[in-house]
Amino acid sequence: MSTDGTDRKADERLRRWRMVLGGESADGTGCALSGRDAAMDSALAALYGAGKGGDSGARRSAGLGASAPSVARWLGDIRMYFPSSVVQIMQRDAIDRLGLSTLLLEPEMLEAVEADVHLVGTLLSLNKAMPETTKETARAVVRKVVADIEKRLATRTRATLTGALDRSARINRPRHRDIDWDRTIRANLKNYLPEHGTVVPERLIGYGRASQSVKKEVVLCIDQSGSMAASVVYASVFGAVLASMRSITTRLVVFDTAVVDLTDQLDDPVDVLFGTQLGGGTDINRALAYCQSQITRPADTVVVLISDLYEGGIRDEMLKRVAAMKASGVQFVALLALSDEGAPAYDREHAAALAALGAPAFACTPDLFPEVMAAAIEKRPLPVPDTATFG
Repeated sequence: MSTDGTDRKADERLRRWRMVLGGESADGTGCALSGRDAAMDSALAALYGAGKGGDSGARRSAGLGASAPSVARWLGDIRMYFPSSVVQIMQRDAIDRLGLSTLLLEPEMLEAVEADVHLVGTLLSLNKAMPETTKETARAVVRKVVADIEKRLATRTRATLTGALDRSARINRPRHRDIDWDRTIRANLKNYLPEHGTVVPERLIGYGRASQSVKKEVVLCIDQSGSMAASVVYASVFGAVLASMRSITTRLVVFDTAVVDLTDQLDDPVDVLFGTQLGGGTDINRALAYCQSQITRPADTVVVLISDLYEGGIRDEMLKRVAAMKASGVQFVALLALSDEGAPAYDREHAAALAALGAPAFACTPDLFPEVMAAAIEKRPLPVPDTATFG
């Protein structure tokens, strides 16, 4: 290997360490930054500099200040220098570390941000404080994120659930193309003719045409406490997708210490989201009492509780309601989170109590949700992930 090649690798190594360490012009590495590297370092320094939760011995410093124009410029810089996934993390850190939430109430700020689920959660938490001049911009930001989620998940969700509905509506006089041969053969094994090596299918079992009438009712009961922001976003989108299917009647209920039924807004998930109020306490028992009162066909109903289970209401009553719903034939699903954020914090005692009732509580990603719903509709065991969290 040439000396020049070795030197270049060493210089690149020093450059990378310099970018990681921050500090003044060299920070002990002997490597000064210029051009694009210096600009990147300045953008990082503004967020992760001394006095912002980092090591006070570090020299990286600056700060975004409280000026919306300066923050907007910084947002433009990081979008120029870093990939979208990194930009979203830096935006989240800026909101958390530097208290920039209030600046999101200004239209020029919203126009500069990289929109994602976490930003939507922040905007929803600020909804009540948002001035009229900002609301339209905020809705546009939220609508963009919602559209991206729908594009990614809607088609697969409809296809998966349509198949589950068809399989759950079996009929005994199916047309040839609708025959479920696996179940038909098993149902007619007693008619096996060994001399002919065949089964005489006296009774045909087929898939029903679930799309011709309402077959299932789904109730989404969503905890809107602050920690559930991403789950609220995804659940609202899935609620709108389910509501668009003629074979399912969908009800969407959000709760903290009060209960709000947003079913009449399901044609637009953005309206649903702006109808929520993130934060506040939690009364799961009251929410489940309302959902229970809306159930008319228990054997054809799936109730999905999306909550971290930190109950502020009456714990024993909550568990009795779950037990009563399950005893009546309701399929009850408990999700600790509906997001891509990894293992959530949750009340382990309540999760264990639900599991004892036959309703294991687990975290669910948006990609897995259609499979969970399909299993619930068909009354199969839920596809609980191996890494799921339980009580």
